[in-house]
Amino acid sequence: MVVHRWILLCVLLTLGGKAMAVDEPPYRPVVDDGAFAVRDYPALLVAEVTVTGDQDEAGSRGFRLLAAYIFGANTRKQSIAMTAPVVQSQQAALWTVRFIMPQGATLESLPAPKDARVHVVAVAPTRVAVVRFSGLAFERDVAARTAELRAYLASHHWSAIGPPRLARYNPPWTPWFMRRNEVMIPIEPGTPP
Repeated sequence: MVVHRWILLCVLLTLGGKAMAVDEPPYRPVVDDGAFAVRDYPALLVAEVTVTGDQDEAGSRGFRLLAAYIFGANTRKQSIAMTAPVVQSQQAALWTVRFIMPQGATLESLPAPKDARVHVVAVAPTRVAVVRFSGLAFERDVAARTAELRAYLASHHWSAIGPPRLARYNPPWTPWFMRRNEVMIPIEPGTPP
């Protein structure tokens, strides 16, 4: 009986995840090499916040601040569609957490955040190298995947031009074995495929 309940829960969570599908930013695939990829992303608008703490604390704190913005803590009390992934990167002791704004949004069309810690900014077109993985994205897993991606870049003579980013695609209720994560490293735009 317990096994049947577990299976039913997994099915419901899977179907619930599909019913709650969110948009992802468009990109042009440059390389697809198993778990590794290189992609070109266009200019994007993001809402971002800078926070402190370890990876999980910063991710949670940043997520809450950004979720408040898109759920109406803005000058128009307007809801903004959720997109995936939630992206976080670290420089020194600070973490930047970003929500990508929906396609078609402009700086003029988006409401201003009520919280001064939240900023809506334009991000230039970017080429990134990516490694995909599943699971809960613990710090040790992210560190291992980052090392794998750096080795992949080195083996192809590609140059990183920014810090690694952790991209999480699933809501927190998604079972760990179904979660989709990526480590992304910006690389030189002219880097050959």
